Amino acid sequence: MIVGTIVATRGEDSMVTRAQRRRLTSRRVRLRRTIVAVVAVALIAGGVSLFAVLRGSAGLPVAETPPTPSPTSTPTPTPLTAAQTLLSTTTDPKACAVSFVGDGISLAPQLQTQDLRFDTLPIPRAEGRVFAGWYASPGDAAALSLPARVNGADLVSCTAREKTLYAAWTTPEANAAEDAGIPILMYHQFTRNPEGEDTWLRANYTYIGDFDAQMAYIQESGFYLPTWDELSAFIDGAVFLPKRSVIITDDDADSTWLEQAAPVVDGRNLLTTSFVITSARTEGTPNRFVLQRSHTHDMHRAGANGKGRMVNEDADTIAADLQQSAEILGAKEVVAYPFGHYDDTTKEGLRRAGFELGRTVEHGYVRVGTDKLALPVIRMNYGMTVDDLKDAIG
Repeated sequence: MIVGTIVATRGEDSMVTRAQRRRLTSRRVRLRRTIVAVVAVALIAGGVSLFAVLRGSAGLPVAETPPTPSPTSTPTPTPLTAAQTLLSTTTDPKACAVSFVGDGISLAPQLQTQDLRFDTLPIPRAEGRVFAGWYASPGDAAALSLPARVNGADLVSCTAREKTLYAAWTTPEANAAEDAGIPILMYHQFTRNPEGEDTWLRANYTYIGDFDAQMAYIQESGFYLPTWDELSAFIDGAVFLPKRSVIITDDDADSTWLEQAAPVVDGRNLLTTSFVITSARTEGTPNRFVLQRSHTHDMHRAGANGKGRMVNEDADTIAADLQQSAEILGAKEVVAYPFGHYDDTTKEGLRRAGFELGRTVEHGYVRVGTDKLALPVIRMNYGMTVDDLKDAIG
């Protein structure tokens, strides 16, 4: 009985062991099938990382996965300067952003164009001070160095499309002590004949050789060439102009001016104003150093009393003529009175048309307090030499 019981127990143990082995084998088969199925799905979906995990779970070697880099914050871009922002608004390769620096200066930068003259530089005003100009460096501004003073007579040049100008100031007392009288030169026609032209307008003609010598003297002597807006502010006592200043003008825009004299001022980089009768000429400026301003549209002829129309018409008629002239020229600023004729009605016509300055043919110099609508001139006649010019302008 005991032996039989032992045998029976061993038999039962054997049956349990075989059953366990079958269950284990079955589980292994199911695991392998599951692994194969999952790997297939992973391969189809491109799941390389999942495949590596499953390989590890099956006891297979796992390739190392490179660590995921930690996220980095995007750097904050450096804000653009005011000049850079201004440049971003244009595609002109010659554009130059000009910034203004100095005591009491709070001005936005301006877009200027390289190789052209500066256009309408600001003229700041301050109570108890006189603006003394823009300069190329802080040192030049402190010294009021005339050769380094920059205005609308100068060509724009930049570094990396940017330029900074530095303001200078002086006192009303220093301005009064300078006691500058600004000459406005008035030329008319020109001739290549040293003996001049034998006509009733002989005095109007300047020998081109004399003109070139006179312009060379102005250029080489370092005269300052004020713009009309500077001259207006100078009359107000708001801008300092040095004694060695001069304004060069031509009346009528005669063909001899265009053919002979305009190339001279262009070659010498000298700012000049040509007063144009726009009923006779509507073309643009002959070169970048010539401003074209109004000599009226159609008033350079006699009126009912034999004098110029500027003293024969009412203020509204004068204003309408000047407005037409300004539209053709694209500028106002200053009028040269035909024949030099003007009166109070003429002045009112200028005001109504929005002009600030009127130039006469009367001899004299522009000073602080001069009547802006009665600017005097230095008439340049045939036969005048460089020595005569020196006597007239210093």
